[in-house]
Amino acid sequence: MTELTLFNSLTRSLEPFVPVHPGEARVYSCGPTVYNYPHIGNMRAYVFADVLGRTLSWKGYKLTHVINITDVGHLTDDADAGEDKLEKAAAQRAQSIWDIAKHYTEAYWADIKALNIRQPAHWSIATDYIDAMIEFAESIAAEHCYELDSGLYFDVSTVADYGRLARAVTEEGEGRIEAVDGKRNAADFAIWRKTPPGEKRQMEWDSPWGRGAPGWHLECSVMSGKLLGFPFDIHTGGIDHREIHHANEIAQNQAFCGCGSLSAATNSGAKIWMHNNFLVERSGKMSKSSGEFLRLQLLIDKGYHPLAYRLMCLQAHYRSELEFSWEGLGAALTRLKRMLMAAEKLSEVASPREGGDLRQQGAEGADTAPLSRDRLHPKFVPMLEKFDSAMSDDLNTAVALTALEDALAVKKVDQAVKRAVIAEMDAVLGLNLFGLTRPDLRIRPKDVTISETEIEDALGRRKAARAEKDFATSDAIRDELVGQGVEAMDGDPLGWEWRLG
Repeated sequence: MTELTLFNSLTRSLEPFVPVHPGEARVYSCGPTVYNYPHIGNMRAYVFADVLGRTLSWKGYKLTHVINITDVGHLTDDADAGEDKLEKAAAQRAQSIWDIAKHYTEAYWADIKALNIRQPAHWSIATDYIDAMIEFAESIAAEHCYELDSGLYFDVSTVADYGRLARAVTEEGEGRIEAVDGKRNAADFAIWRKTPPGEKRQMEWDSPWGRGAPGWHLECSVMSGKLLGFPFDIHTGGIDHREIHHANEIAQNQAFCGCGSLSAATNSGAKIWMHNNFLVERSGKMSKSSGEFLRLQLLIDKGYHPLAYRLMCLQAHYRSELEFSWEGLGAALTRLKRMLMAAEKLSEVASPREGGDLRQQGAEGADTAPLSRDRLHPKFVPMLEKFDSAMSDDLNTAVALTALEDALAVKKVDQAVKRAVIAEMDAVLGLNLFGLTRPDLRIRPKDVTISETEIEDALGRRKAARAEKDFATSDAIRDELVGQGVEAMDGDPLGWEWRLG
């Protein structure tokens, strides 16, 4: 297989993936702060991380993937400014902060499942690691921290190359950093926040610096180090983390490990730092403060299957901005339907597990080992090579999708072999082509009340009217259906005949 190369944000270059531990891949992804539902821009980060993990598994590495759940310590922005988001949400809703965190964690997990994102090896919950966070902070406090009335702060001048990940802290980044009286440097950040006198938080703990809560940046250093060990292979997150949160995380890792310059990437705690770009939506509904912001359930309520959104993400490179539009989502759904129709023809064919002789010999796990090229029909070899080359080139999913469609279009070949090829590509892209059916993609918009039985009955009557050239009746039935949110798709090349929405 082609050597996997990935873009390292720390070095701003493409690098071959060489694991810290031979045969293994250890990956940490910054997870959500569970004070509200995630919007679809947040979920792009987890589709990207999932594709990365699937690619590493496909390449034969034993994957250990960790995603954290931030249920404490994250303030109103990533610059340590304002109230704790969980405390604020609990006060606004007059609920327990623990109930708030539980509800939105479960909502996030539901979105993970809906987008066919694989479960990581560990969901690390921040509040489960408070003792470890205090121990970590104690170990670096004497040399790298100082105490103020508001808490314990990290002195960024005590580590080499602070801000290299962001190519120095930009003016925009400086504008997002909280001004605190007594800070030695503008970029210094809180390791531990003391509860202000006279106040009581729902989440607070005793520490050597007073009762309070950990800073947001601390949790990721602690959990990644505990679960993966320093250095580990890859750290992922949204590009918005690159300027401050990950720069601060790196500084903590350097302090904890006693590491030097970031010229050696492993001194950062991870060999490779990867960041997905923004999802852009021009109406401003990507902000959770906008009320009906764009969360996955809103897409479903409007009649779009979640995997249409996954496909929409895959159509762009993860490092490119992706513009969201309802038209673009509809086009992705149509493309997914075309793929599914082609895959359905293979549904009764023996699965790749039953055709294990197509797999490379000696590879661990017949369902994950790459297909042996010399045992395939010659038509598929260039398609698999194109797919491998695309995914190996910093996860170029846009090109990989075209290889998948080329394979779906191949005719006059052994169908078991074809299914094995499609299944291998789909295992990396995660579109679940052999787990979906046509009815699955017919999502009923929330405001539609007509049943499928009623739709099929109306379409049957309309076809009969058209056959008798009674176009007045045919048009009347069509207009009746449109009024109930159903589009009769005359001449639809996909043969789906109708769609909701």
